[in-house]
Amino acid sequence: MTAAHIATPAELLAEPLSALELALLNDWQRDFPLNSRPFEVIAERHGCTGAEVQQHYRRLQQTGVLGRIGGIFGVGAGGSAMLYALSVPPYRMAQVAKQVNSFECVNHNYAREHQWNMWFVVTAPSVEERDACVSEIEAVTHLRALRLPMRRAFRIDLGFDLKTGHCQAARTGRCEPIDAADHALAAAIEEGMAITEWPYAQWARQAGCSEHDVLHKIQHWLDTGALRRFGAIVRHHELGVSANAMTVFNVPDESFAEYGIQLAKQPGITLCYARQRDEGWPYNLYCMVHGRTRAETLAHIEHARQATGLTAFDHAVLFSTQRFKQTGGRYFRAPPALPPHAESTTLPVAA
Repeated sequence: MTAAHIATPAELLAEPLSALELALLNDWQRDFPLNSRPFEVIAERHGCTGAEVQQHYRRLQQTGVLGRIGGIFGVGAGGSAMLYALSVPPYRMAQVAKQVNSFECVNHNYAREHQWNMWFVVTAPSVEERDACVSEIEAVTHLRALRLPMRRAFRIDLGFDLKTGHCQAARTGRCEPIDAADHALAAAIEEGMAITEWPYAQWARQAGCSEHDVLHKIQHWLDTGALRRFGAIVRHHELGVSANAMTVFNVPDESFAEYGIQLAKQPGITLCYARQRDEGWPYNLYCMVHGRTRAETLAHIEHARQATGLTAFDHAVLFSTQRFKQTGGRYFRAPPALPPHAESTTLPVAA
């Protein structure tokens, strides 16, 4: 008997997204239902069944278009993250990428067009773990890493409209840290929601609290900015938004806030922040543009430069050329695994 063929993510992605699937991605990047049975709420909005919604979300996860359903935590909520860059000889790129990717604390790793050609983010539950990780990366690769801590965020939400490309502004200030007693729930939110009928009840079991507490804490974290966004986390590259460029500017330190505020308001800018300089790297103001073509992205960058007066300063455009790794950051300790029988636990009855 011939074994059943299991479709690969590439084969699944070859099937175009339906209008419903696009809506499930686009409309629920934020304001995801805080209800015991969220997929039923979504189904009612779109005129289908909860089972159909779950089926579509599972397919979107299998294709890689949907990274997870979960949260993006604000600066200060917990842990520590930093951007780093390596200058890698071209013949070593594959080897070094594999070495860097092997570290669990590395959640993003991209090749970019520049002498400093490998850019990665390290996220860890503490500054000490973060610093130890990058020191070990330097030791393993025999390469010095640029260390580029953030000074101020002006726009840091990638939940942009998949139809228009417009990005909704998000809170950018520091928030109060999440209490240690809630780290298990925060870790579960970072990991992502199980696509089941009662997903919040599963998080409650993982966190050792009630479902009511889970829903209340998520709403509280959204209200206070500890959670910048809660909903579908979309992987834009899989949707053809692959002409992505980081543009960096060398502006006077006393002026970066003035220019950053204006830059963040420009059409097409999806991320904008200021970072400290490092030896061999003079730039301190950054923005990201995510486009479908190189020409589209360059047009947005040039418009932003002209509109803000940044044409007066040295700048560089670093297009992404290869994505080596992209996962959600892990600021919190992962909760213990559910016991084997957990899925069969009796769940609450809908009110």
